[in-house]
Amino acid sequence: MKRKENSIMNTIKNWSISILLAGVMFLGVQCYSSTSSLKFAQLSDTHFYTGTDNTTYKMIGRSGELLDDAIAQINETPNVNFVMFTGDLIDKPFEKELSAFLPHTEKINAPWYFSFGNHDTMFGGYLNPKLYMELVNKYNKNYKFEKTYYSFVPQKGYKAIVLDSIIRDRLTSNGRIGETQLEWLDNEIKNSPKDTILIFMHVPIIEPFNSPNHRLEDADKVEEILNKYKNPIAVFQGHYHVAKITQKENIVYVSCPAMVTYPNAFRMITINNYRNKVVIDIQDKETRLKDVQKLAKLLIFSSNFYMGEEKDRNAVITIKRN
Repeated sequence: MKRKENSIMNTIKNWSISILLAGVMFLGVQCYSSTSSLKFAQLSDTHFYTGTDNTTYKMIGRSGELLDDAIAQINETPNVNFVMFTGDLIDKPFEKELSAFLPHTEKINAPWYFSFGNHDTMFGGYLNPKLYMELVNKYNKNYKFEKTYYSFVPQKGYKAIVLDSIIRDRLTSNGRIGETQLEWLDNEIKNSPKDTILIFMHVPIIEPFNSPNHRLEDADKVEEILNKYKNPIAVFQGHYHVAKITQKENIVYVSCPAMVTYPNAFRMITINNYRNKVVIDIQDKETRLKDVQKLAKLLIFSSNFYMGEEKDRNAVITIKRN
């Protein structure tokens, strides 16, 4: 009888332990899932302009409306952690242009950041990086950085690195990172061995198409650094105004279309960190100003070229952790 009672007690005890362990595991998974997801928007080449005239292929005369439409769509999207502008926030490097652009950003419900574009502080322009950053800080209290390149942690398990790819000693659309920044980039990744690395810049490391007058002059040196590391790495680029996604093993290069050029779109990215993989969901978001988009389409030589293939607009990419 006593043996039977012990057996029953042991059974109850084992079941209790199993239920307890299952509960702990469930809570652990829930906690891991809730803290591993990151969502952000990438806007590139907004080319904000206070005038009303357009260029040969950019709808800069409607740039304010396009920007407001993108911001409204972002604000309607739940759980956006931050917004990143990957260069050419303004079309002409004047203080009055940036001062007119910045009030639009006050409508953004999430923290926002930016990387410099060649139109923001070009050679011979009246707007230098120091003044540019001071003006941004007046409207963006989240922006406290002293250099034109910087890093921040948007959430545990992620490191965001913003590079300055602009050449300021001559008038050019090419880009360069330079030795000082390359060394800094190397150390930033080295010091985050377990993080998913997110890199934001204007001039791309991997060109979406060949353009000798727009490419990054030391792209090979940047790639050499990135290839040293096994972290999941995603690079978000602008400058070329086209949609393109390229994966090289553990590195994904994402080129963003321009807000002022057809298809007048931006990116919404959701990243999920798991123990053995990272899943990157890249979505293309077009403007809702269809009259602007229709006219923008008429201004370019090939709408399919700028829009990219479906796999360049929307993709779910999985990177295995090593």
